[in-house]
Amino acid sequence: MKLSALYQLFLNCGVVTTDSRNCPSNSMFIALKGDSFNGNQFATQALEKGCAYVVVDEPQYVVEGNERYILVDDCLATLQALANYHRRELGTRVIGITGTNGKTTTKELIAAVLSQSYNVLYTQGNLNNHIGVPLTLLRMTIKHDIAVVEMGANHPGEIKQLAEIAEPDFGIITNVGKAHLEGFGSFEGVIQTKGELYEYLRHKPNSKVFIHHENSYLQEIAKGLDLVEYGTTPGLFVTGQVTDNSPFLAFNWQHLGYEANEIKTHLIGDYNFTNALAAVTIGRFFEVDDDLIKKALSEYEPQNNRSQLKQTADNTLIIDAYNANPTSMMAALQNFKHMKADRKMAVLGDMRELGQDSLAEHQKIVDFLTSNPFDEVILIGDQFMSLASNFTTYPDAQSFIENLKLQKPTGFTVLIKGSNGIKLNTVVDYL
Repeated sequence: MKLSALYQLFLNCGVVTTDSRNCPSNSMFIALKGDSFNGNQFATQALEKGCAYVVVDEPQYVVEGNERYILVDDCLATLQALANYHRRELGTRVIGITGTNGKTTTKELIAAVLSQSYNVLYTQGNLNNHIGVPLTLLRMTIKHDIAVVEMGANHPGEIKQLAEIAEPDFGIITNVGKAHLEGFGSFEGVIQTKGELYEYLRHKPNSKVFIHHENSYLQEIAKGLDLVEYGTTPGLFVTGQVTDNSPFLAFNWQHLGYEANEIKTHLIGDYNFTNALAAVTIGRFFEVDDDLIKKALSEYEPQNNRSQLKQTADNTLIIDAYNANPTSMMAALQNFKHMKADRKMAVLGDMRELGQDSLAEHQKIVDFLTSNPFDEVILIGDQFMSLASNFTTYPDAQSFIENLKLQKPTGFTVLIKGSNGIKLNTVVDYL
């Protein structure tokens, strides 16, 4: 079947699913494969559950004579091509966003600001890979004015592929840092891969890049692009300053002679300042009213263990347990160091996917903790345990929990930070 014909069927369905457990009535099921599953095996089940059509790429799963089965060469490639076709047909303005740290929070903030004046489609959760980006685009309808599409990567070439699917008109790289070094090979590999978004926009007519002015790495690879700059330097499109950070971030900003009153957010950490300022910049670029920008940023509350503040009966918790890499870990510790609190405890988990640099990067964290002591430090995971230190260590989160059941600390402000795989979110209920 030609892509144009498949697209007409998609328009009749309106919804694509890749999960046979979730089959909305009259939807289209596309059978993807993974290391431990084959979606083709669930095609008939998807039809029984309410799908109008199933797209498969293995002939043995097609019921001969039944037009509801659509055979293609490659289901993943078809999903991506269908999403790109849909994006072109609608012509909706697309903002592509990537970066080592903060891209999900920044995406949420941008969407919150733009939603004050526009109908905005944006990536749900962290569906930002070669499957998530197409599924996001296929949720787009003629009613959407702008789409904010998050793009993640842990290997070279992945941002290039996602940009070619989403074809963004605007782009923002939040920052570049030391993450997924195992896949990228080096910090330079991170910069090159994130920069693939810039490279796509370099060849897109009338494209614009929103960029943090003080980030020298981004400035270097953005040469020749049409830039809309934000930062702390006077005279930029948007300039801002942090006014408070104890514990919530507050800041003000200026744009073309307008000076906003202080915006008090629910974000923990001054490292979120540039994320919030990016949202202000994009809001002003799309002419969202200044007061509506302030309203959006003041009301936004982080979710999913990303810089959340939680007050328990015994302690104040700063929960940042969704992910961690050397850049974000150090930023969180620097912020925690300067935060006003009587008793501070750091509960840190291993940082994953750092390859041959892993022990050296964990040692830097231990060195910082040694030079900048907190009242209590708990280190969790194999990497931290393999290093010599005077801090209390545990092999995993469960071991720490067993100790908390016997002796719970009280009266602390606790930073909880680590890679998702360490499962530090499980310790929250015991603190």
